[in-house]
Amino acid sequence: MSDTLNFTFSDTVAGRVTGFDRDNGVFSVVTADGRDFDVSLDGGPSAELLHNLGEPYQDASGHIDELLEEGSFVLAYGIFYPHNGGARFEAKRLIFVGRRVDDYRFEEAGWWVQQIEEIAAFYRKAQFGEGPIDFAGYRTNIRLGGEKTASHVQETDTISRLVYGMASAFLLTGNDEYLEIAERGTEYLREHMRFVDTDENVVYWYHGLSIDGDTEKKLFTSEFDDDYDALPAYEQIYALAGPIQTYRVTGDPRIKSDADATIRLFDRFYLDPEDGGYFSHIDPILLSPDHDSLGPNRSRKNWNSVGDHAPAYLINLYLATGEQKYADMLEYTFDTIVERFPDTKTSPFVQERFHKDWSHDTEHGWQQNRAVIGHNLKIAWNLMRMHSLRAKDEYLQTAASIGETMPEFGGDRQRGGWYDVVERLKVDGEERFRFAWHDRKAWWQQEQAILAYLILHGTTGREEFRSEARDAQSFYNAFFLDHDEGAVYFNTLASGLPYLLGVERLKGSHSMSMYHSAELCYLAAVYNNLLINGKPMDFYFKPDPALVEDRILRVAPDLLPAGSVRIASVEIEGEQHTDFNAEALTVRLPETSGRIKVKVRLAPNGRTEISR
Repeated sequence: MSDTLNFTFSDTVAGRVTGFDRDNGVFSVVTADGRDFDVSLDGGPSAELLHNLGEPYQDASGHIDELLEEGSFVLAYGIFYPHNGGARFEAKRLIFVGRRVDDYRFEEAGWWVQQIEEIAAFYRKAQFGEGPIDFAGYRTNIRLGGEKTASHVQETDTISRLVYGMASAFLLTGNDEYLEIAERGTEYLREHMRFVDTDENVVYWYHGLSIDGDTEKKLFTSEFDDDYDALPAYEQIYALAGPIQTYRVTGDPRIKSDADATIRLFDRFYLDPEDGGYFSHIDPILLSPDHDSLGPNRSRKNWNSVGDHAPAYLINLYLATGEQKYADMLEYTFDTIVERFPDTKTSPFVQERFHKDWSHDTEHGWQQNRAVIGHNLKIAWNLMRMHSLRAKDEYLQTAASIGETMPEFGGDRQRGGWYDVVERLKVDGEERFRFAWHDRKAWWQQEQAILAYLILHGTTGREEFRSEARDAQSFYNAFFLDHDEGAVYFNTLASGLPYLLGVERLKGSHSMSMYHSAELCYLAAVYNNLLINGKPMDFYFKPDPALVEDRILRVAPDLLPAGSVRIASVEIEGEQHTDFNAEALTVRLPETSGRIKVKVRLAPNGRTEISR
């Protein structure tokens, strides 16, 4: 095969400007992996300034010369033409992330708050129209523009994920309508999807409901291909995500009771007391992890069953209560992760699936011996959170090691963004890890990269992590925001163009329902403002003091380094309130009955960096 380029193709080049030859209309960029590209302006490209959801298109075509300042970050989409045995790249579209060098619009204090408000408005309209909030009309599947499909299976986890998003939107905006959706969704889950097993003193959650007219059929076991006719741990885990985020806002003790009963389910039926960790599935009759009916899921453990407790609900449950039993469970899961998941002798990627004895399961279903890039980044992100709660060298070292190695193996160093699934091992002398199916980029994996590198930089102060965080935020905000229909795309091509086929065309599905996009907005705002850029933030709560233990409202936004954040001021129903502990991040609520709206301003104390 000839190495000479003899055909045209379109692609994206993202990097920092290193020079601009105005006379010849060519500028140079260096990509994240240090390669130099010359970009021609001969085609008269359009240019735009990065704009948020809800903002109008900001044309910058008349300001290209001024914006191509050395050091500025630009994403250039264009065409490669054969030229003198090589290639010449001609830009057709330029996206500038800021007006000046070191100006990144997504670091503006209100960027992520506005984005979550726009996403919440999209899903509010898609699910409930302009009328009252009625979850009887909820649909799992939502089309690109928000239209509902004919399918009327309501999955528990997708409702919970929507609830999470709405509760997070209220936390950042104080918009009561979003809290109403979160609370009504939580009640709907409790009334329709929850099973209270009084004999075992546990709660477990149905997969969902199949609704035909006025007939409601409960779906006990999973309908999803990988987990069919079983009770997968991750479905029980994510059933708690939305209610627990709502609990942070309201302090409703019924939600905590459900969470404790579900944790008892995990500890009684999913926990492996002999070899440690949590099993991925149990059978629906005997609630056993080793029943033959489970087939390939018999006596298995995986990332979801061990690692997803923390981000889905357990960290938020600890933040809301401060109870040490939740911190102990977090420590147990993270100790298991750092002991069992890294596999550095054979691959830069963690191992994700295991047999009961922790031997590697490299033949399971679709995963085989493959790596999900986002799971590696999710481990790094959550280890850094846990390190702020109970510092351990192995947490920091594992997270930093993942942060150092993943860009080369999981990131797109030319275009920006992060890939999906790759083979964990190279074969036949190949130079790169092969993609499992495609080189597309999923929205949720961009989230994991952004949050991992933001918290790695914010905690350690290492500048290379900040560069990775900025690059990841640039790609996501340039290409994943759907300015035409609203919310965010499921997938893009490697170049950043949206991929709109099959389930990946949807805005709501088994995989997508506001959770990851809202979680990104919430925590990117927290990390950018409070941990990195020194900007205060407002958070909103609406508890009934009579239902909150000792009337102590805990308002920590996330697991951050001790002493990094303090309470600057508190308002209750618009009036100043001074009974709070600024350093402990707690507010003593007044002795009153009925719900009250609490606005808390948090301010950074200054970065406390941890050296590796």
